[in-house]
Amino acid sequence: MSLSNSLISLPEIDQIMEQSMKSFLDFKKVNALDRAAFLERIAFEIEALGEELIKTTQEETNLPEARLLGERGRTTMQLRMFAAMLKEGSWVEASIDHAIPDKVPAKPDIRKMLVPTGPVVVFGASNFPYAYSTAGGDTASALASGCSVVVKAHPAHLKTSTLIASAIDKAIVCTNMPTHCFQHVAGNSFEIGKALVQHSFTSAVGFTGSFSGGRALYDYAAVRPKPIPVFSEMGSTNPVLLLPDALTLNAETIAIQYAGSITLGVGQFCTNPGILMGVSSDGLERFKKALANAIEQIAPSKMLHDGILKAYQNNRSKALQTKGVSALSNEVSSIENFATPVIAQVAGIDFLQNENLKEEVFGPYAILVECADIEELKNVWNTLSGQLTTSIMGTDVDFESQPDLIEMATLIAGRVLLNGVPTGVEVCASMVHGGPYPATTDSRFTAVGINAVKRWVRPVCFQNCPDHLLPDALKEQNPLKIKRMIDGNPYQ
Repeated sequence: MSLSNSLISLPEIDQIMEQSMKSFLDFKKVNALDRAAFLERIAFEIEALGEELIKTTQEETNLPEARLLGERGRTTMQLRMFAAMLKEGSWVEASIDHAIPDKVPAKPDIRKMLVPTGPVVVFGASNFPYAYSTAGGDTASALASGCSVVVKAHPAHLKTSTLIASAIDKAIVCTNMPTHCFQHVAGNSFEIGKALVQHSFTSAVGFTGSFSGGRALYDYAAVRPKPIPVFSEMGSTNPVLLLPDALTLNAETIAIQYAGSITLGVGQFCTNPGILMGVSSDGLERFKKALANAIEQIAPSKMLHDGILKAYQNNRSKALQTKGVSALSNEVSSIENFATPVIAQVAGIDFLQNENLKEEVFGPYAILVECADIEELKNVWNTLSGQLTTSIMGTDVDFESQPDLIEMATLIAGRVLLNGVPTGVEVCASMVHGGPYPATTDSRFTAVGINAVKRWVRPVCFQNCPDHLLPDALKEQNPLKIKRMIDGNPYQ
C-alpha cells in the first residue's frame, strides 16, 4: 500500500509496522508458487507503466532513456529470477536427518530449513531508481523469502518510486496477497529512517548509498534492545592494479577501457574504478597519456541531482588540493550543472601519507597512483579498506612473477576481476556484490543474484516433529518436490 502522497509522521510508523507484522504472519504462509506468481505480476505491472515511468524518471534524475530502459529490464528480470528460484525450491536448504533409535545415545529425527525473519525495511537508492530502489533487488529478494517489506522512498525520485509502488499494489490485488505485505512511505527527516530501523517489529534493513548513511542505520540497529542485521552497501573505490607487462603490451587499449569505466553513468555507479595503481615505467607513461586524452574527449554531463553534483565538485577539489596531487587530464571549461571528468595523479609515497586520498569521490573521477616498484604497489593496495571489487590487469608473465596477487585480492574485495572493468554487475547465481567493511556492513552476503535472499532468512530445525505438523519442504513425501539433503546425501 502506498502512503507516499504525503510525508509520514513519526506516530504513523507504529501503524505501518504493525500492519507489516500482521501481514508477515499471513504472507510467510503463502506457498512458493503463489509468491512466484506475485513477483511475476509485479514485473508485468512495472512494464505496463510504459513511457510514463521512463519520462517521469528522466525528469527526476537526468538519466537518459537508454539507461533507464536497461535498468527497468534488469529490475523486472530480477523479479522473474526470484520467481524461478521459488519454483525450483532448493533455496530453503531443506535437510532431513532420520532418527536412529538404536544409536547410543539415541539419535532423534531432525529436519532443518530456512525461514523468513519478519518485516524488512528497505531504503531506496538515489543512483539506481529502479534496480536498487522500490522494486529492486532488496525488495524482490525479501518478498521472495516470505518477508513483508516497507520501502522508504528516496526523495530524489519520489514520483518514480510512487509509480512503481502503485504497480506493486496492483500486483497485490491481482494475486490476492496480504494487503500490507508491501508498504511504501516517504519522509525527509533522519528521524523517520531511525524510527523505522529501531521499531520493534523490524527484523532487518537493506540500504544502498553513502558510508555515512549506511553506518548511521547500522548504529541505530546496534543500540536496539534486540539488535537486528543491517545490510548496507556503502560504496567502494574499486582499486585497479596495472601490471608492467600488461601495460607494455596494451597500455593504450587499457586506458580507453578505463576511461569509459571511470565515467560510465557520470561516475555514479558503486563499481566505477576510483583508484588506479601502476609502477613507474614507459608503459605507465603511455597509459597516462592515453588515459588523459581519452578523458578529455568525454563531455561533461548532468549528475542525478544538484546535491550529488555539489558533493562531487567539493570532494574533487579537496583531493586535487592535497599535497603531491595534480591533475593528469586537463579540465575542460566548466559548464553549469554539469560534472567534468577528471583524472588526478600522485606518487605512491604521497598517497600512503594521506588517508583522505583513499576515500571515494562519487562522480567521474579517479586517481592514478604511480609507485616506485611492485612492493610499493602492493603496499598501497593493502592499505585500502574493504572494497566491492578489485581488478588486476596483467599477463601470464605478470602473474608468474607475482603469484600471490589473486590470494591478496580475495582479502580486499568481494569480486576479483582479471583483465576487465568493474562496471557492469551481471545478475546471476555466481555474482557477489558485497565486500569487507566499509564496502558493506556484512561481507558474508551479496546484494545481487539469488543468494541475496539469504539476508532475510534464518535456519530453524524441527526435532521429533510429526510429519503432518512439518512445513511442506520437510515432509517425508516432499509435496514441493524440491532438492533436499537426506541423511547427509543429496536427494531430488
